[in-house]
Amino acid sequence: MKVKFSFILASLFLIAGICGCNKMLEVPPSPLALTSDNVYETNAAAASVLTGVYTAISSGNMQLGQSIDAISMVSGLSADELTLYGGAANFNAILVQYYENRLNSGLSTSNSGTIWSELYSDIYIVNIAMERLESSTSVTSAVRRQLLGEAKFLRAFFYFYLVNLYGSVPLTTSSDYTANSSLAKASVQQVYHQIVADLVGAQSELSDGYVASDALTGTAERVRPNKWAATALLARAYLYSQNWDSSRVVATEIINHSSLYQLDSLNGVFLKNSTEAIWQLQPVNAGWNTQDAKIFVLPASGPTSNSVNYPVYLSPGLLSRFELNDRRRMDWVDSVIVNGTVYYFPYKYKSATLYTPVTEYTMVLRLGEQYLIRAEAEANLGGAFLDSARDDLNVIRQRAGLADYAGPIDQFSMKASILHERKIELFTEWGHRWLDLKRTASIDSVMSNVAPMKSSTWCLDPL
Repeated sequence: MKVKFSFILASLFLIAGICGCNKMLEVPPSPLALTSDNVYETNAAAASVLTGVYTAISSGNMQLGQSIDAISMVSGLSADELTLYGGAANFNAILVQYYENRLNSGLSTSNSGTIWSELYSDIYIVNIAMERLESSTSVTSAVRRQLLGEAKFLRAFFYFYLVNLYGSVPLTTSSDYTANSSLAKASVQQVYHQIVADLVGAQSELSDGYVASDALTGTAERVRPNKWAATALLARAYLYSQNWDSSRVVATEIINHSSLYQLDSLNGVFLKNSTEAIWQLQPVNAGWNTQDAKIFVLPASGPTSNSVNYPVYLSPGLLSRFELNDRRRMDWVDSVIVNGTVYYFPYKYKSATLYTPVTEYTMVLRLGEQYLIRAEAEANLGGAFLDSARDDLNVIRQRAGLADYAGPIDQFSMKASILHERKIELFTEWGHRWLDLKRTASIDSVMSNVAPMKSSTWCLDPL
């Protein structure tokens, strides 16, 4: 069935288990002048195109829940991680809809200001970048390879979120907008095939270490993707597509690269250039370290329902899942008391004061996730791999100050324990909990219980 790419049937988050109607979203070609041919006449100008993409991700409108970097917040609201202050009375209609797992036909779906449109606009930029880089005779070979690898990585990253948030989506690898305008939706399997192909290609082109803004000079800053960022996302893509052995093998490559990556202390994980960081985003909004801290860290006055500031706090359901003496509960959660009510909030990022020195970068990919990816892959492989799955699980538990896993060593028990650990370790990070509920087919059972707590109703989308 053909669908108009500029008027694709989609919801804000087209997922299994949403009540409501589908919306029409426009996806226009990007207006950015940086995609023109003359940009690719020098190394510096060519590198600036992808630098602009990283900047766009970092500077999005997280507060309104409309940008790529808002995925952590809106997914946490959709799942069972965050509570929206004021619920349906919150002034932000978009956040209310995520929180109540529904759609509102009155919501604007113009060609800007949505996660969907931002992802496709960025895909357009990286597609044209690849085409221009391939034909450029001015960009040097080393820079061309690095930038091609970065573009492939970014396209895979964007499609990973498109396919996991929306399901079947149009798949474009071309900058020909006319041709793209009548693309059919690709299947989830087709999208994953492209994601894997892009990441394997990126692995062979990206540098082993990290490079600066010129895409050539080595640096300690972990903000431009390298070979290992592509490897980390590939391990996740294999896990999500249930290619257990490949996921295990690829995650092992990163875990074993201890000269560059090691688990950091709980209070060191989210610092800039942490040893655990595989890919981070530099702050670009004047005066702030991260958008996460700006939104999540509550002031003494607590959350608010009548402005874009401080709209959420941690749900009681998430807090109740921390084990006794879990250091993550102590180091990654904080609280304020307002009129006798305690509001707990994510405290992974702690720098929430305007114009303080930059000490934190937004974490996108980190080593802790790779241990959990490998553990889950091993648990699904079963047999002799179950002991290895337990060992990887214990690495994460030990850092949190918890005793080693002492439950049954069978597939069902191990998978359940690993998913629990993912919920605690990765809370409010890039939608992990929401996507875990979806991919493990546990979303209906969990959200049927959670929805009434949000004064909402959970039901399957009839479409």
